[in-house]
Amino acid sequence: MGKSEALRFLVIGSNGQVGWELCRTLSSLGEVVAIDRPDVELSSADSIRAVIRDKQPKVIINAAAYTAVDKAEEEPELAMQINAFAPAVMADEARRLSALFVTYSTDYVFDGSKTGSYAEDDQPNPLSVYGKTKLAGDDAVKDSGASYLIFRTSWVYGARGKNFLLTMKRLATERKEIKVVDDQVGAPTWSRSIAEATAQIIAQRMSPELHGSRSAAETFAEITGLYNLTCTGETSWCGFAAKIADQVRASREGSVARILPIKTDEYPVRARRPMNSILNNTKLKRTFGLQLPVWDAALNLVMDELRGSQQALPAGIEVTR
Repeated sequence: MGKSEALRFLVIGSNGQVGWELCRTLSSLGEVVAIDRPDVELSSADSIRAVIRDKQPKVIINAAAYTAVDKAEEEPELAMQINAFAPAVMADEARRLSALFVTYSTDYVFDGSKTGSYAEDDQPNPLSVYGKTKLAGDDAVKDSGASYLIFRTSWVYGARGKNFLLTMKRLATERKEIKVVDDQVGAPTWSRSIAEATAQIIAQRMSPELHGSRSAAETFAEITGLYNLTCTGETSWCGFAAKIADQVRASREGSVARILPIKTDEYPVRARRPMNSILNNTKLKRTFGLQLPVWDAALNLVMDELRGSQQALPAGIEVTR
């Protein structure tokens, strides 16, 4: 689908890991309006409504969130405002504009006690304030009457910002050993993979033969819903850290920290985490014909970019139809 003057995206949270990537991947589809603080205050409904009504987008994408999992235990009201009330306001404005609303959820809505991967219709049971506020946001969007896509992802990282990859990459050259939890499992997911999958899904549905003269809300009404969106495969936080250390070791001279596995109860934190964060992506593949890369293949691409060997690498998403 070529660039269209009629298709305007509003990306809220454009300075975050996913938001930054979205602004680049969506630029081939239409006009991208990037918004972040201080131009919008996510704890203020009036601020959110004013921005959306001024920009009049066809697609509103919420890439903002309160993601400080442990700090949320101390600031539950602020976390609820940003993770639940803000997307509720955005979805309401999308309904009013007949726009599509896109937002992102988290594996932390589950307690991690299930054997096997979590499907979209499994019963949530969040263990933390962060998980509870994200689930409240999901429920508010579902009840909004808007056409929406909620993409539930996990263990998000990228080449910029603050995340597990960049922390481990730095510590690998600063310490002799790093102790990392080995009994929590999930799928590390590259922020660019999330952004490119989002763009491909929108491009599929906004093609002229499907879209025609319909509004974005009408175009997406039949596939409105919640979809898991993670890289494939699984590992532990320790396994993820070990792969990062291997990459660092291969690209430099000198010693690199040893990665030592520990149990969750040996690394006390304020907020409880799910032991199993593996999400089942069957619905995404069945509906859109998309599959994200295996987690360590995506990691290789990010590390290549960080080494400066390549720029603007594709996220390796498989299109099956």
